[in-house]
Amino acid sequence: MQSTATQPPLKNGTRAQLKTLYRLMGECRLCPRECAINRLHGAQGVCRSGVRPRLASITRHFGEEPPISGTRGSGTVFFSNCNMRCVFCQNFPISQMRVGRDMTAAQLAAGMLRLQKEGAHNVNFVTPTHYAAQAAHAVYLARRKGCSLPVVWNTSGYERPETLRLLEGFVDIYLCDYRYATPALAKRYSRAEDYPALIEPVIEEMLRQVGHFSGGRGVIIRHLVMPGHLEETRIILGRIRQRFGPETTVSFMTQYFPAHKASRFSPINRRLTAEEARAALDMLAASGLENGWAQEDDNLASGGEME
Repeated sequence: MQSTATQPPLKNGTRAQLKTLYRLMGECRLCPRECAINRLHGAQGVCRSGVRPRLASITRHFGEEPPISGTRGSGTVFFSNCNMRCVFCQNFPISQMRVGRDMTAAQLAAGMLRLQKEGAHNVNFVTPTHYAAQAAHAVYLARRKGCSLPVVWNTSGYERPETLRLLEGFVDIYLCDYRYATPALAKRYSRAEDYPALIEPVIEEMLRQVGHFSGGRGVIIRHLVMPGHLEETRIILGRIRQRFGPETTVSFMTQYFPAHKASRFSPINRRLTAEEARAALDMLAASGLENGWAQEDDNLASGGEME
């Protein structure tokens, strides 16, 4: 297992990039929602977030992908709120119910320095899209005070490439979901029917900046298999292989469970069956993708079935 902690950071992002990111908040177009409201003056759009970042926690976490968690944990920064509205969100108290507290970019930078002192392998910004300016600002401040930890951008993938370009030099690892290939599903479950059209240009921009994952730097694509939607998984694996190449690193997850409002939406109102999980893993094996991990539900992996 290779730690991300020993890798040098990319070149630092600039003050000019930060100013542009904050300017985007003045008529907010940080994400594809493009709410066009002035968050700098307190207005809130779909993400219900203002000018100060709201955080649920800053702590080491051991449940990420092996090279992210390593042996000493990933320094996860759980941002509150979200620009997605996924009905199955497993972190819904944080993403949808605004659990957390507001802080300044300077306070966030201090938290990053504390994580480094505690031995975390990296700083892992979880659901950071709507706080792109503040997160980059914190990285800028922390690096000037001696923080050398790689920065992970742990995102749903519902991003604008234009915003991501402004993060170049602030981010070392992009940990990006690929959730949907079908607009109707993206609309039904996340109110984001444009997601399938955006996700691949988003990943291409990430790859342009940091390349394929290697030696603790680069892009990792996550895919969560959804019950009743195995064809979606088949399409997504094929698109990843065709567009980004067999060397693409994929984190493949079959541990879905219904949370938040998922009980109202069939067929995602249940866990995967053992047969679905096995079929999904067979798709992964047949996809031609060479790198990554399969994260399985322990019960399903042992042949059980959870409805």
